[in-house]
Amino acid sequence: MLPHTRAMAVAAAFAFITGRKVAGLYDHTAARHLRIAAEARGAHLQGYDGDRAARFGGELPELYDAADKAFIAIEIDGLTARGHDRGSATDWSATVTDRQVQLYDHGEAAWFAFDVQVA
Repeated sequence: MLPHTRAMAVAAAFAFITGRKVAGLYDHTAARHLRIAAEARGAHLQGYDGDRAARFGGELPELYDAADKAFIAIEIDGLTARGHDRGSATDWSATVTDRQVQLYDHGEAAWFAFDVQVA
């Protein structure tokens, strides 16, 4: 997965699972803050990636990244989310805690940690 696609998946997973608005992320791997926001209402999500000036969102189980013109599938199960990035043909899974999300990118065979700033 591309780094911005991971961030989009993390923001969406957090918003769906917690019902809280995402106002930003801190990517521990890149050691930088990301300007990304997401809000879920029921099965619908709307989001914005300020670093790329790109909108993303949709309705479960498919989200659309307007800048990449690509879909990611997402499925929520309790405090976990899993899905498939159609742009890179890669599976991913994520675990949400209070204000942190751990995402496993199967294509990279690696974990990525994000802190979430809540609006």
